[in-house]
Amino acid sequence: MSVHHYVSPFAWASPETAGHFRLTTAFATQLDRSQVQAGTADYLPLGNFRESYIKEILEFDTLMVKTSPPDARGYLSYGASLWINRTASDIARTIICEVDERLIRTFGENFIHVSEVAALVEHEAGDDREAPIPPRTDEVVAAAEVICTLVASELIRDGDTLQIGLGDVTSAMALYLDDKHDLGVQTELIPGGIADLVAKGVVTGRRKQIAPGKVIGSAFAALPREELAAADMNPKFELWDFCHTDDLRTLVQEECFVAINNALQIDLTGQVTAETLNGRVYSGPGGQTVFAVAASWCEDGRSIIAVPSSSLVSGARQSRIVPELPPGSVVTVPRTYVDHVVTEHGIASLRGKTTRQRTEELIAVAHPDFRAGLRKGAGLSAA
Repeated sequence: MSVHHYVSPFAWASPETAGHFRLTTAFATQLDRSQVQAGTADYLPLGNFRESYIKEILEFDTLMVKTSPPDARGYLSYGASLWINRTASDIARTIICEVDERLIRTFGENFIHVSEVAALVEHEAGDDREAPIPPRTDEVVAAAEVICTLVASELIRDGDTLQIGLGDVTSAMALYLDDKHDLGVQTELIPGGIADLVAKGVVTGRRKQIAPGKVIGSAFAALPREELAAADMNPKFELWDFCHTDDLRTLVQEECFVAINNALQIDLTGQVTAETLNGRVYSGPGGQTVFAVAASWCEDGRSIIAVPSSSLVSGARQSRIVPELPPGSVVTVPRTYVDHVVTEHGIASLRGKTTRQRTEELIAVAHPDFRAGLRKGAGLSAA
């Protein structure tokens, strides 16, 4: 037997379960990363979410999913986390719903009819688990303040449509957009602060080509209940299945589309890995590849990587910008679709630059402690 999941809130694979089922995940978390790296769980590199492709490669006998109770017409909501569950419901032969009356309802594709469901199981209070979110350090918070300020003031314009990825810096992006006008949101994960920007009239979606006037995503980030309540049956918010939020054919219709994503490591030509760290699986691509390609390709679009210049790992400082990606690394975003890299030391603009110019740009925004080593690694003379 096999069990498939995406961003698990608990560890499925263990010595006790090894003889009973095999785990497959498309996005590793801190709870199953070690199992994936050890080979006791399987990793599915999934970044193409075209619906027909997903239905071709995935096959489920049974889907277990959390939903709201049925409404008066018999429709259940997937709550704040639709993700790919609508497509998975179409694939599965049997659907079992864990019913939680606290789940919100939204417009869009965020529903399933009770006639499609084989069984309803009541949610047990006190058994609530969310995917783990590592706490941000004071250093990361300080870097995020500078990086988000630079992105907001220098790279985001009135009328832009934004995709904001999940990351220790990017998750705070909405807090820095108060002075903008007529922004749109066409994203995968709707981060904290967007509901407030809608209420303030900063996010209107008025200039969007895709779903004008609507905030579109496949799920909300782990948000306070009062923020989720603002989206509950609010016609300005719609949740679409992953296969539709992350469909490249749809995204390239947008103009002034800006994708803001994270990186674990970046080489000196601009190649980004957001799914491997030092050559080992760390998370997954999610929709980052698709959104970056779409934003860079779209008319007046921009693909932005927002990342601290360095990290402390076991007490030792390591540069996030490296001469070349370590062996085994997976390129999440090719350098040809990275327009800007922003660290707390500035903005590296890569679009239209030669590899030598890109190297100079990236070294200039690297942590000062590593710049000399990066120049040497790139074969450049000392500055």
